[in-house]
Amino acid sequence: MRRALILLVCLIAFASCKKDNKKSASGEHLEAIAKNDDLTLIKGEFIYYADAAVLQTNTDIYGVVIDTKMHELNEQVKKYKVADTDMVPVEIRGKIIPKPEKEEGWPFRIEIKEILNVSRPNPKDNNVIKLGNE
Repeated sequence: MRRALILLVCLIAFASCKKDNKKSASGEHLEAIAKNDDLTLIKGEFIYYADAAVLQTNTDIYGVVIDTKMHELNEQVKKYKVADTDMVPVEIRGKIIPKPEKEEGWPFRIEIKEILNVSRPNPKDNNVIKLGNE
């Protein structure tokens, strides 16, 4: 009887802790908002420069599909940039898709579906890419 009670409590505890998680390309767990739409929540730093868009997280780098949503995000990011090469922290929801074969770039791309947050870069991070003899 005592074992059955302990088993029942454990089953209830495990069942109540269920979350919808997605795995990124490197295996990092990213929590997806439960909308049953296969979108992944990603927090990282965004840059769009010279017709290339990139989203860098702590563990992964994604090429960003260049479309109207990416241009919308870029417009929101511009107000926080000092230089064109500044990376700005963003939070988006998007669809992760593998890179087409025989194309250069990162193994996965993200197609932005929702822009959740754009924030001011921390000046102490100094995540600026300088090009040329600047």
